[in-house]
Order: sequence, then structure tokens, then C-alpha cells
Amino acid sequence: MTTLTAIPTGLTTGTWAIDPSHTEAGFVVRHAGISKVRGTVAVSSGTITVGDDLASTSVTATLDPSTVTTGDANRDGHLKSGDFFDVEKFGEWTFVSTEIRPEGDAYVIVGDLTIHGVTQQVELATEFNGAATDPFGNQRAGFESSVTISRKDFGLTWNAALETGGVLVSDKVQITIDASAIKQG
Repeated sequence: MTTLTAIPTGLTTGTWAIDPSHTEAGFVVRHAGISKVRGTVAVSSGTITVGDDLASTSVTATLDPSTVTTGDANRDGHLKSGDFFDVEKFGEWTFVSTEIRPEGDAYVIVGDLTIHGVTQQVELATEFNGAATDPFGNQRAGFESSVTISRKDFGLTWNAALETGGVLVSDKVQITIDASAIKQG
């Protein structure tokens, strides 16, 4: 196993802008204790500022909860309502990194995630998928990140009891991010 201590090869210093049209945040939550519901939320903007080392590198991102999509319009409407995300009051989610460290042949991006007006520290397990020049001359880099959060930690407590015991929506939510970033300047 390789231990990473520096910026990945191909990720040059400077500012990289998240490309929203090639970036997706997905989530999975257990429903009724027996199945999973999957959905997406648009990443509206983000920046990766690459320094000379991991200590001087940072990541920020903004997500738009009004774009939540699960494949069911009624459920999407409920998620956007005051019972869950309350998008009228909390129109964006943010992530701001506080530390990036190597872990084996991947990275952990530690940062402050704000959802529903509540900020919690999370650790995103992150893989660097490489860098390439696209057909339009843009220098691109790709990443995949994942984290499991407690929705209750973010004040998302709505639920319904089931006749057979348990609750309709689990507390644990798996979040994955597949991101493409373009080198600026």
C-alpha cells in the first residue's frame, strides 16, 4: 500500500472550479427498515484551492437542496418542505474543509458541513481519480468522496412510527460525491 504525503500527480497548484454539469451529490437512506431510497442534490458551485502541500490545500462547495430528486415528486416535495430541508428558509448547504490528510492511497477531507442551518464536522473519504485535458483544452481533475451522517445531528428529525415497530426513515444517510473540477487561469 502506498502512503500519500503530497498533492497527487496531475493536480497542479492553483484554483480548480467544480464543474456543476459533471458533478453530482447522491444520498441513500433506509426506508421503512426494508428498502433504500436514493436521490441526488445539485452541487451548484465549489472550489479546490491546491497549495504546495496538503496543509495549504482546501475545498469548498455549495449545494442546492431545492434540486433534491428521488424519482418521486410527492416525496421530493415533502423533503423540500418544513418537515425536512425547509428550502424556503435554508436555501443552500455548504462544505468548507479544515484539513486534508492522506490515508493509505486515498485522502480524508475533514470539514464543516452545514445542512438545515446546522454545522457539523464530517470526514469525507476521498479518492483522486486522476487529471486529464478534455477535448476543449480544459485541464480537469476527478474525485469521489463519501461519508455517512446522522440526519438528527443536522436537526432533521421528522419521522413516522411503523405498526410493526421501527420508523419510516432511518437516521443514517450515506452521501457520495462524484466531482469534476476545471483548472482556472
